[in-house]
Amino acid sequence: MSSVTVNPQSSQAVEGAETDIVLAVSDLHKTYYQGSGALHILRGVNLDVRRGERLAIVGLSGSGKSTLLHLLGGLDSADQGSVSLKGVDLAQASESVLCQLRNQQLGFVYQFHHLMADFSAEENVAMPLLIGGAGRRQALQSAAAMLDLVGLSARLSHRPSELSGGERQRVALARALVTTPDCVLADEPTGNLDEKTAADVNDLMVTLSHELHISFIVVTHNLGLAQRMDSVYRLHDGQLARDEHA
Repeated sequence: MSSVTVNPQSSQAVEGAETDIVLAVSDLHKTYYQGSGALHILRGVNLDVRRGERLAIVGLSGSGKSTLLHLLGGLDSADQGSVSLKGVDLAQASESVLCQLRNQQLGFVYQFHHLMADFSAEENVAMPLLIGGAGRRQALQSAAAMLDLVGLSARLSHRPSELSGGERQRVALARALVTTPDCVLADEPTGNLDEKTAADVNDLMVTLSHELHISFIVVTHNLGLAQRMDSVYRLHDGQLARDEHA
């Protein structure tokens, strides 16, 4: 198995990193306005995520799980409260800093893979590195190594249309991990897969999180996946609380 070439600009684990807080959320509020009415999606959410920690967020459809994930990734802004990534307040960061953080310190996995159809698996995975300024040769080497880690070393040159659903999601996972980010945000990452394929992708996420010491925040309806995380949080009525029964 190949080793992963680490992007020199990305964060790396250090001694005692188990206690490092990667993502800190304080008193987060978000309201959407529809006509004359207001929909309070988040009402004072608080959360600390430590390096290498794996947590799941569950809740009913429409409870605000995806909204929360978008705020954590700096893809949307809150009405009140703060989200800090490695001490950087996302609300106070410039757009260029936000882009750099999303490129180097956050990884994203969605229910649908969002791969670029005209590019190979290797090129899709290399894209975050290329956007971050890495040379093409280095980026492709890192992409190939990461695809090896997710079990796709024989599929480097295949385009998304030539891959199965599970393989496409593995490519998406490799793309999220290739910059060795501090945290991966995953929104229903197995929601579009059959039960067996979903279980395989679940196992892979847990294994790679442990091996690479990368935090995972997973929004999911899959209780099997949620229960494999270190902790499960339930979002209800705009508030997030640890689910001790999960």
